[in-house]
Amino acid sequence: MKTRCYGVVTVTALLVIVILSGPKAWAQGPPYQTDDPVPVELHHYEFYVFGGVDGTPVEMDSVGPALEFNWGVLPRVQLHAILPFGVVAPLNHPVYPPSGMGPTEFGLTDMELGAKIAFIKESKHLPQIGTFTMFEIPTGNADKGLGVGNVWYKIPVWLQKNVGKWTFDGGAGYQVVPQNGYRNFPYTGWLVKKELSERLELGAEVFAHGREGSATAQTEASTMVDVGGYYHFRHHPGEQFLFCYGHSVAGQTENYAYVGMYWTWGKDSGGKKEGRSEELFPGQLNRNGF
Repeated sequence: MKTRCYGVVTVTALLVIVILSGPKAWAQGPPYQTDDPVPVELHHYEFYVFGGVDGTPVEMDSVGPALEFNWGVLPRVQLHAILPFGVVAPLNHPVYPPSGMGPTEFGLTDMELGAKIAFIKESKHLPQIGTFTMFEIPTGNADKGLGVGNVWYKIPVWLQKNVGKWTFDGGAGYQVVPQNGYRNFPYTGWLVKKELSERLELGAEVFAHGREGSATAQTEASTMVDVGGYYHFRHHPGEQFLFCYGHSVAGQTENYAYVGMYWTWGKDSGGKKEGRSEELFPGQLNRNGF
């Protein structure tokens, strides 16, 4: 199955300076492969229904229907869960045995649990810095290729800087997959996004990953360029449509696509229910949507 994912050596030191103040940050993540260091705000929630595709000449893997839930459980701390169903479709090309050989399978894939923590808030001269560690739980049937069969991990560090209507995200991580046929590998992503209007935001990213192993579709390293965006519904400020498509520009041929719906809600400090409207995030909606 497709995986996306720099070891965190300085976490303890960053915790000491977590009280830095600065302008409000805007979250990325879905529909892009690059993530962000911006947790859901305290007492706020996010929910996604989405589908995606990632394929190479070895195998075409899709996810969907999939459900994602994020909860701002503490200041600058977000808990995260994804319950995904998916399809594993080996292309049975004679050039790639034993990878990419076998029947097409559909079912529950590995569930994802994680925690996003912001260590440094964005200021005039510093980006926001945080991590989004994830644990992939072996709920998928490994014999059918729908799961890895062991718990595996994503350990990234992400940065974000906002300049007017432009948002810049980037970072790197390391994915640890303790299973035969899989490899530990690094990955990195860099995203630029602009608010074109109050309804439409577009972005582009460069995302690269190492070899993921003979049991995956990504048997070789690849670098992709993806383009996507968000559409904010006029009468529903907490609702968005997300979309993205990308293709490799170096390394193994690879395609990536994502489409989904996103909702957010919560309460302000006074207990008032919110839909994350302009009242909370003047000039731009805060959350932009895997």
